[in-house]
Amino acid sequence: MRQPDPDATVILPVVPEADPDATQLLPTVPAAPRAQEKSIGRSSAAMALGSLVSRATGFLRTMLITAALGSAVGNAYTNATLFPGMVYELLLGGVLSSVLVPLIIRARDSDDDRGEAYTQRLLTGSVLFLAAATVLAVACAPLLARAVADPANVELTTRWAYLILPTIFFYGLAALFAAVLNTRGSFAAPMWAPILNNLVICLAATLVIVLLNSKPTLIDVPDWVVLVLGLGTALGIVVQAVSLIPALRKVGFRWRWRFDLRALRLREIGRLGGWMVCYVLVSQIGVIVVNKLANFSGAQGEAGSLIYNNVYLLMMMAHGIIAVSILTALMPRMSTSAAAGRYADVAADLSRGTRLVIVMLAPVSVLYLVLNVPIAITLFKLNNFTTSDALATGVVMAGAAFALIPFAVSQLQTFAFYAMPDTRTPALINIPVVAVRCLVSIGFKVLLPVGILGFGLMIGNAVSFLLAAALCGWLLRKRLGPLGSRDIAITSGKVLAAAVAAAIPGFLLVFLMDPADGGKLYNILVLALGGAVIGGVYLAVAHVLRITEVTEAIGMVRRKLGR
Repeated sequence: MRQPDPDATVILPVVPEADPDATQLLPTVPAAPRAQEKSIGRSSAAMALGSLVSRATGFLRTMLITAALGSAVGNAYTNATLFPGMVYELLLGGVLSSVLVPLIIRARDSDDDRGEAYTQRLLTGSVLFLAAATVLAVACAPLLARAVADPANVELTTRWAYLILPTIFFYGLAALFAAVLNTRGSFAAPMWAPILNNLVICLAATLVIVLLNSKPTLIDVPDWVVLVLGLGTALGIVVQAVSLIPALRKVGFRWRWRFDLRALRLREIGRLGGWMVCYVLVSQIGVIVVNKLANFSGAQGEAGSLIYNNVYLLMMMAHGIIAVSILTALMPRMSTSAAAGRYADVAADLSRGTRLVIVMLAPVSVLYLVLNVPIAITLFKLNNFTTSDALATGVVMAGAAFALIPFAVSQLQTFAFYAMPDTRTPALINIPVVAVRCLVSIGFKVLLPVGILGFGLMIGNAVSFLLAAALCGWLLRKRLGPLGSRDIAITSGKVLAAAVAAAIPGFLLVFLMDPADGGKLYNILVLALGGAVIGGVYLAVAHVLRITEVTEAIGMVRRKLGR
């Protein structure tokens, strides 16, 4: 399981049977008072900068932890972060975004106290639930460790789990605070708070790098290393949550305990959030299965859960920077068109977004496929993370090249359902998708040599994302009508030609320069040359083939940077 990504952009899905005014992107909540709208405008630059710094410090955090622990011990640390990450995904990616935030907005717009009492009840109930869940999780730490870890690292995973599982409470608290701030027009503080979390963990990892004299192994990790990284991880999210309290006071919110929880309309919360919870829980089953298989690979000295999740983070960074930007631009348009019954416009926007995603992510996929070794050595080879670990990372990254575009397209289609609004269909589609991911991954464990199992796990992701895109596309066509499949197919064919043309000289350059035998500086040179060659050839062929989306995408980026 990857580390929870508090830096990720949160987009509110449209909630079934909820107030249509509560179905927009967070930064454009329509019922906000004029003063809050001005605040949103003033904070736009701060949010953009905060998102960039958050992602940069988050990636630095990952690099330092990787360097401090190496692959084998890093697998145990990654296992210990699995369940806090699952709860974070459930809260932020599911219940909060799809249910609680819209209900807070509705209370703000309809109650005499602008939702103050309702929000206080919601926080009270949520905190009680989080506290109980955290105590239960800590008590079950040994069982949870056995569920996800390989027998070789269960003991170390358990030691870290006792220290890291309490972060469940503080991740939830930070997410709740951020939700309250967002509904009151304050976006900068939740965007910048994760940076503090990242910096605390970076400091803990740096201390280990500086003070640890030898590479740790699963049987001789010093107790102080476990404590520094475990407590550092916990302290980081505590700081993130506490740092939001001044922002809450600034927007005029005061938290008072309110135990009249029946007024929360819990039945409505359960009705609205049930399908989203189903979607997230099913997804987490897939996470557990894949993580268990990655740990099996790691126990054999190959790419384990640490390497797998580092590569997954790289894939999500590309998706977050490119695909989420496109989704953010299209979601309000699709929601507005769906509300007005203009389903042809929804289909047109979906087709346009799909083509843009394919065009913009294709060169990134080529980079992951061709330059995976230089990327892995440049980013991760440091201290206790060896050249062999970096080469194993490159193998997994080659698999991620095939998963990136299917994932982005399937996510775009999922949010098209949310725009209509419909959370039930994506939840049902996710069941066979995760089942296929698990079956393919388990099949690869049986069929593939353990040295390329990490590659196989990424291919399993790619297969499941393709299935999700196919099922979503089929059902969306039945609901919306033609989806511009011909245009998508033509653009995809041109993009494939441009990608192949760019990959050929890239492979030739890697073959001639042989980055696996070079140091970090040499690989930086290979990466720079290879990136220039691949990018230049891709753009040149795209121009010759008249891929209009390339020009459109470049113009969109320029306009965004100009603002």
